[in-house]
Amino acid sequence: MSSSAAAAEQHRHHAVGGRELVPLAALIKEESRTERHAVTRSRICAREDGVGGEVGEAETRRPLLRYGCAAQSKKGEDFFLLRTDCARPSTSSSSSTTSHPPTFAVFAVLDGHNGDAAAIYTRDNLLNHVLSAMPQGLSREEWLHSLPRALVAGFVKTDKEFQTKGQTSGTTATFAIIDGWTITVASVGDSRCILDAQGGAVSLLTVDHRLEENVEERERVTASGGEVGRLSVVGGAEIGPLRCWPGGLCLSRSIGDIDVGEFIVPVPYVKQVKLSNTGGRLIIASDGIWDALSSDAAAKCCRGLPAELAAKQIVKEALKTRGLKDDTTCVVVDIIPPDQTIRPLSPPKKMNKLKSLIFRKKAKDQPNKLTKQLSSVGMVEEIFEEGSAILSERLGNDSGSRRTSSSLFTCAICQADLEPSEGTSVHVGSVFSSSSKPWEGPFLCSDCRDKKDAMEGKRPSGVKVL
Repeated sequence: MSSSAAAAEQHRHHAVGGRELVPLAALIKEESRTERHAVTRSRICAREDGVGGEVGEAETRRPLLRYGCAAQSKKGEDFFLLRTDCARPSTSSSSSTTSHPPTFAVFAVLDGHNGDAAAIYTRDNLLNHVLSAMPQGLSREEWLHSLPRALVAGFVKTDKEFQTKGQTSGTTATFAIIDGWTITVASVGDSRCILDAQGGAVSLLTVDHRLEENVEERERVTASGGEVGRLSVVGGAEIGPLRCWPGGLCLSRSIGDIDVGEFIVPVPYVKQVKLSNTGGRLIIASDGIWDALSSDAAAKCCRGLPAELAAKQIVKEALKTRGLKDDTTCVVVDIIPPDQTIRPLSPPKKMNKLKSLIFRKKAKDQPNKLTKQLSSVGMVEEIFEEGSAILSERLGNDSGSRRTSSSLFTCAICQADLEPSEGTSVHVGSVFSSSSKPWEGPFLCSDCRDKKDAMEGKRPSGVKVL
């Protein structure tokens, strides 16, 4: 008999002796609750490989993650990444006393085109490039604060290295990092990540980089030297979606695509949010899903299902609506409070009241009392959002970030060591950052400086297709 069961039994005998009977159902409920908490505390992690699994930590304040993946292949160019055991180095005193190193999870969908080489290379290398761009010795809060900048550097480095291979394929990339209750999503292309928070409100964590739908991106591409137009056929008629020429790509941002021109940039849109302790569900999928289903439809069709079955249901609904016209891949991640074993069914929306609260930015002087009140209704706190394609804006200024002396003369993108006289500030010659000083970092090596100039249309791409 367990200790909780023995205590309950002893309690029952005392109650009988005192003529105060306790219902057996109440004792069983209490024992079940105690046993459930014991299991939650002892659960560390489960399967990493395969299409389904769960992960948790002994620290009960952190959520459990359960995930699933489903896919149907048409061209064989979609790939995904499922990692739940990524180590996060930390020097904080609180984490140094734990027996297990702090970890974070990564879930990604890569939708390749013109071949699968770019998608495979991105899947295998992007995470390492992001981590290499992080300063060493950061606390958890500093690490989360540095993630958006490191993601930009990692995406650009992945693109730069892949283009040296001379292969013409490209890929979208939607890359989600989950650390505790904080979610950071970086994306290029038209794969999408949505958040279905408790309460039934669905929110986008990505922006589609399709030329047909994004006016700002069309203006940026043409200002950088590209041409945007539809495919011309015999007789001068124009058909199909807007494309960038040369190359005919429908996207304004991707990794690879060496034959299109470097005004098609790998600089990601990045959004970072913090969930309340009620949890939520992420749905990450390629355009084979989103061309068939709206964000709301994808979320609604799988509510109440566990993550693995939810991913299969979304793929099933997309195929029912549109058929298998493209590779169709879906990853579902449930972020579950540690005292629960399954994600509860979200109640239906009522008059869209919760939708007006779901992404209210936290003011600098916001009282703690208000934060707690909004948390109690399942609000999601937006921490960071930026989508600029200009590196001088995205890599920021070194004066406000934590940098070690060994990284002062390191290229902010490729991490190559620089002599003091070699590095060029990312702000030099940038008309987009007039407030920045050209002698301030971060610094770029000559190769990365050339790539920056090419992406901003200051010179033609120097990379040649072999």
